[in-house]
Amino acid sequence: MSSTDSDVLLGPADIRELAARLGVRPTKQRGQNFVIDANTVRRIVRTAGVRPDDVVVEVGPGLGSLTLALLEAADRVTAVEIDDVLAAALPATVRDRLPHRADRFALVHSDALRLTELPGPAPTALVANLPYNVAVPVLLHMLGRFPTIERTLVMVQSEVADRLAAPPGSKVYGVPSVKAAWYAHVRRAGAIGRNVFWPAPNVDSGLVSLIRRDEPPRTTATREEVFAVVDAAFAQRRKTLRAALAGWAGSAGAAEAALRAAGVSPQARGESLRVEDFAAIAERGPAA
Repeated sequence: MSSTDSDVLLGPADIRELAARLGVRPTKQRGQNFVIDANTVRRIVRTAGVRPDDVVVEVGPGLGSLTLALLEAADRVTAVEIDDVLAAALPATVRDRLPHRADRFALVHSDALRLTELPGPAPTALVANLPYNVAVPVLLHMLGRFPTIERTLVMVQSEVADRLAAPPGSKVYGVPSVKAAWYAHVRRAGAIGRNVFWPAPNVDSGLVSLIRRDEPPRTTATREEVFAVVDAAFAQRRKTLRAALAGWAGSAGAAEAALRAAGVSPQARGESLRVEDFAAIAERGPAA
C-alpha cells in the first residue's frame, strides 16, 4: 500500500481533530462509537467481500472511517446518517480525502428506521458499524425494505452478534435469530476489540455476515403473519408453544390445532423451531 493510499483513511489523530473541529462528542443516546483504526475498516471491507461493481449502503457512518474504505472498494456508497452535524460534515470529508471518488458518494440525512428509498442505483450490499442501541431493528428494516441487498456485514455488540447467528436450540436463539434467518443465511464473521473505537465501549463487538436467501421459506403466510407468530412464541419463552401462542390463536386449543397441523409438538418451545416451522404454523393460524 502506498503512503497516498494509507493517507486516505482516518487514523486516531484525524478522528479526534475532525471531532474537535465539529464540536462532536460521541453520544450514548445514539450508540456512537467511532472506529479509529484503519486496519479494522479495511478488514471489514475485505470480510464483506465488497466488489468493484457493488452499490453499498452504510448506516451510521459517523465521521467517515468506514465510508472512505468502502468508497475505495465499491462502485458507489450511500451513507445514511441521522446526526445533523455528522451528516453535514461527511461529504466534505469525502471530497478532501477521495476527491476522484466524490461523485460516487451520496449522503442521506435520515433516520434509517424511517428510510423508504435510496438515491441512485439499487443497493447490492449493506456494510455498517451499526449504532448498538438500534442495531437489530435497523438491520431487519433494511433487509425488509431493500430486497436487492444480497450481502450484509454489520458490526454489532458481541451479544447481539451471537443472537443474530444463533441456531435453533441455542440458549440465545430468539426473535432476532429467526427474523434474520427469514431473509438470509447468517453467521458470525469475527470479533472486534474495544481499543479500535473512540470512545472505547465497555462491551466487545462482533461481525455478522448475512447472505440473502434465494427466496424466503415457502409459505402462503405473509412475512408479517410469520413474524407475529415468532413474536408471540418468544414473548413468554419459558412456556410451551400451546400456551405461548394462545393469545395469537385465540385460545390454547386453537393454538394446539394450528401446531399439530403444522407438524409441531404443542409441548415444544420457540427456541427449538426453525424459521420454516414458524412459517408452517402461521399458515395454519387464525386467518387460515
